[in-house]
Amino acid sequence: MRQSDSLTAPRDHGGGLDAAIARWGGDRATWVDLSTGINPLPYPLAHFTSQDWTALPDAAAQNALIVAARSFWNVPDGVDILAAPGASSLIAAMPSVFKGKKASIPAPTYNEHAAAFRAHGWSVADTMTASTDVAVLVHPNNPDGRLWRTQDVALPNIVIDESFADICPDHSLLNRAAQPGGVILKSFGKFWGLAGLRLGFALARPETIATLRDAIGPWAVSGPALRVGAQALRDQAWAQQTRDRLDRDAQRLDDLMIGFGAPPVGGTSLFRLYDTHNAQAVQDHLGAHHIWSRIFPYSDRWVRLGLPPADAWPRLEKALAA
Repeated sequence: MRQSDSLTAPRDHGGGLDAAIARWGGDRATWVDLSTGINPLPYPLAHFTSQDWTALPDAAAQNALIVAARSFWNVPDGVDILAAPGASSLIAAMPSVFKGKKASIPAPTYNEHAAAFRAHGWSVADTMTASTDVAVLVHPNNPDGRLWRTQDVALPNIVIDESFADICPDHSLLNRAAQPGGVILKSFGKFWGLAGLRLGFALARPETIATLRDAIGPWAVSGPALRVGAQALRDQAWAQQTRDRLDRDAQRLDDLMIGFGAPPVGGTSLFRLYDTHNAQAVQDHLGAHHIWSRIFPYSDRWVRLGLPPADAWPRLEKALAA
């Protein structure tokens, strides 16, 4: 399946554990879900107050989150920040920010970007074209981990999805947000391992952020998400320790899969991409051991694995050795 296929085609994602359970049995507690790129050792949750749950989020809490985000990402002057209930909500709103009808989204990549533009009546090309009105780049790319360069983003209008960039902050293209037509998207759930919190960010010039703010409405981010997000973004020590641990675990996973006969062909330290003889057969093999993986409709060889939790490594090693 290519990104130019019909808007009505089902979109593949990580997760989908219910289907695996229906086929191989068990329940969520007995499965190891490696189909996503979510940090398996999440940031420790803050202590919540009753007002976090019962009151509308106040301006002070929202400001605290934005101040923490500006410091954590070293956001340039002239760039505004909007917090939203997950990066997905911002992806869905992106077509309303730009004028035109032609989007370029190099494939393969995260498919929700193309779906959002098609839903707004845009045509979407799999490659960069001279006639494009807006381009979307995922950086690092999902699933192959490709890192784009500064010269790749020198376009009039561009969205750069940095949902996985917190593992490699030195490669961030954040400065593009200070220029007209540039939008940077950030996801909180992946690096901090709290996908259920639903928190994401857009960074762009104030006029662009104003359009997005109108699109998502007031009180978009919950009180608990504001509190946890602000605390986590102030914790630079945890972030660096996490990057070091993810690097070690990614190498450990590569070593396991090389021994299995599946060399790495890309990915990041939150997910790894492997070349196999038969992706469906590998997914089935792991599924029989209650380990869920990710395969792709556009490749019969690629298998993507997230990092296992600490107590799941022996199960994965046993399954691969079987």
